[in-house]
Amino acid sequence: MAKQCDITGKKTQIGGRYSNRTRATQFNPCGKTRRQPNLQKKRIYVPELDKHVTVNISTKALRTIAKNGAYKTLKEAKLI
Repeated sequence: MAKQCDITGKKTQIGGRYSNRTRATQFNPCGKTRRQPNLQKKRIYVPELDKHVTVNISTKALRTIAKNGAYKTLKEAKLI
């Protein structure tokens, strides 16, 4: 299973690991680094459906749920 948020769609990014100043010197070991999203496995209660839903979401999605509500956010993401 891919490391991806069910709501926001955030996923792993690949990027460099050195600044431009370091890149200009002879001490630049090549290679890329993987930046993982901050994913949490949460069990969220949806009062409109009177049941719990388990989702793999990022911490930004948790803030979205707190702001807009669980039912509306999960319905827009087509998880319920």
